[in-house]
Amino acid sequence: MSNLIRWEPARDMMTLREAMDRLFDDAFTRPLSLAGNGWSAPAVDMYQTDNEVVVKAAVPGVKADEVQINVTGEVLTIKGEVKQKEETKEKAYHIREQRWGMFERTIALPTDVVADKAKAEFENGILTITLPKAEEVKPKIITIKSK
Repeated sequence: MSNLIRWEPARDMMTLREAMDRLFDDAFTRPLSLAGNGWSAPAVDMYQTDNEVVVKAAVPGVKADEVQINVTGEVLTIKGEVKQKEETKEKAYHIREQRWGMFERTIALPTDVVADKAKAEFENGILTITLPKAEEVKPKIITIKSK
């Protein structure tokens, strides 16, 4: 004996809000795959302390002067280019997975930052961007006076 379940199309449809949430989540948290040479935008870790937001991006094979960092409002953009090495015609590749070309990653910052006091360091293929939080969003300590 089988149970019949009434099909309700509205139950299976995604709400507009859920669709928009998924769209923004994909746009701001997932690495984007760019057409052409298959280069993916860099993988990113982001965390915050009481005083700053720190973003670490993996950009192997990129030189510091080939990366551009922009902060506009609460949006951080990392752009760059991995230059293609000159090819030798005599080579017959068996595997070719190294990426080259332009890349760009846009990330929504979790809070207001002071962009003109930001610092960027580059070491072993990891770009570390330290963004001081704006004074108005830093936690305030209130001391209690006893009577």
